[in-house]
Amino acid sequence: MFKKKHYLYLDESEYNVLVRSLVELKNRLIRAERFTDCVDELIMKVLSAPVKRI
Repeated sequence: MFKKKHYLYLDESEYNVLVRSLVELKNRLIRAERFTDCVDELIMKVLSAPVKRI
């Protein structure tokens, strides 16, 4: 089966909030001594996503 793709269109301020929130989540997981693999992958996907100017 195919996975359905979802696209997010964010302006600069929304993008900054998203990245900061993910980093904060990662920090909380590290403090709780839990794995951060999923959050790391998501941060990398967000940071490497192509930018489309509208």
